[in-house]
Amino acid sequence: MKNLNNILLNIEVLEFKGNSEITIGNIKFDSRAVDAESIFVAVRGFNVDGHDYINKAIELKARVIICEQFPKNINENITYIKVKNSALTLGLIASNFYDNPSQKMKVVGITGTNGKTTTATLLYNMFEKLGYKTGLISTVVNYIHDKEIKSTHTTPDQVQLQALFAQMLNEGCEYCFMEVSSHAIHQNRISGIDFDGGVFTNITHDHLDYHKTFKEYISVKKKFFDRLKKTAFAITNVDDKNGDIMLQNCKAKKLSYALKMPADFKVKILENHFNGMLLKINDNEVWTKFIGNFNAYNLTAVYAAATELGENVFDVLVSLSTLSAVNGRFEYFNSEQEITVIVDYAHTPDALKNVLDTINEIRKGDSKVITVVGAGGDRDKTKRPEMAQISAEKSDRVILTSDNPRSEDPIEIIKDMEAGINAELRSKVISITDRKEAIRAACMFAQQDDIVLVAGKGHETYQEIKGIKHHFDDKEIIKEILDIRH
Repeated sequence: MKNLNNILLNIEVLEFKGNSEITIGNIKFDSRAVDAESIFVAVRGFNVDGHDYINKAIELKARVIICEQFPKNINENITYIKVKNSALTLGLIASNFYDNPSQKMKVVGITGTNGKTTTATLLYNMFEKLGYKTGLISTVVNYIHDKEIKSTHTTPDQVQLQALFAQMLNEGCEYCFMEVSSHAIHQNRISGIDFDGGVFTNITHDHLDYHKTFKEYISVKKKFFDRLKKTAFAITNVDDKNGDIMLQNCKAKKLSYALKMPADFKVKILENHFNGMLLKINDNEVWTKFIGNFNAYNLTAVYAAATELGENVFDVLVSLSTLSAVNGRFEYFNSEQEITVIVDYAHTPDALKNVLDTINEIRKGDSKVITVVGAGGDRDKTKRPEMAQISAEKSDRVILTSDNPRSEDPIEIIKDMEAGINAELRSKVISITDRKEAIRAACMFAQQDDIVLVAGKGHETYQEIKGIKHHFDDKEIIKEILDIRH
């Protein structure tokens, strides 16, 4: 229980009606979850406006209402607090409610289109190996030290986040590494978090169903860095043309990493094989279990963040050499038939291009690349034809199939993809709507030394069709078809 005055500490209140001497047991922004101990925060969402549910919250005994606009009918028994931005305020009061836990640990946010999950997870794994109790907030899973907590969104809501930080602090965590999505930035889900560092991976074509324009998408990402404090650090990939844009107006210590451009943390790939690659980061060589340019970037971001957090360079290099692939990120399996199957979460044109470029750089001369790829329903449609064209350009054979069709007809999604393929490449491409049968066909087409890429779902263990999530795991399907027993 918390006194309302303490919850409102450092909150900009525009207008106040009612009693401030109230104790509060919880914070809610879903009116259906309200009880007699609740503050109800009326948030204007993407599809729903919480102001329409203020009366419902009062019916369920909410004692305090935080809103951007007072209702016409004021209940004298209720305390009303008017603020400029309810979503922003929600994060701030949630932080106060949980005694500002992020201020008592080191929190680093990783944002960008691709590489967020890998970078955040590798930092978590590294700091655990270095002996620290560490937290992770990611698309795949959340961790409080060694305790796994199921992840439902890239970034949880404001109240869930502060509750997670409080649990981490109670478990003795000193660090937390978290993915920061553009949706979370735009919706103020990260308000109230005291970040000690930020990492920018890259920015490419994605989420234009939500942000509408690429310019807005970039602008939203930039806001994360604009809000970093002076004592924090901001590490950006300057090989990405938007890397420098992220640091404009940023008050934090500015650092860069790159494979091509001059940078504070410069990486060079000395050797690249299917079982790993030898990197040179600044003047230090390190063998890693990862492959590809995109992973060279991720590992350099990890190295930069870890050393900036004060870790010894030698200890960081040793830890880098022991880290393994993240679930569903360029995971590969070798069958008895000597076929290599790679499972990757690549679901944007740039991510797909990076994965296929890496495969083509390493494959043997006569081996063929067979790609299984789909596109998600109810998401950015403009990337569908581009992904299909990239697959056709960089593969010997392509099978277009379902991803998570959600409410859309998978056949129509595949038609959108087919529309992007040049006439001279169409003979390479077939379409099989059933994803399991598409994977089976790819494995059957493959011969010794060939490489099958199954892209799009990675770590996911479900397929969402018409609002229902059905169990579906690309890796399970592959092992069953090719009789892989490990």
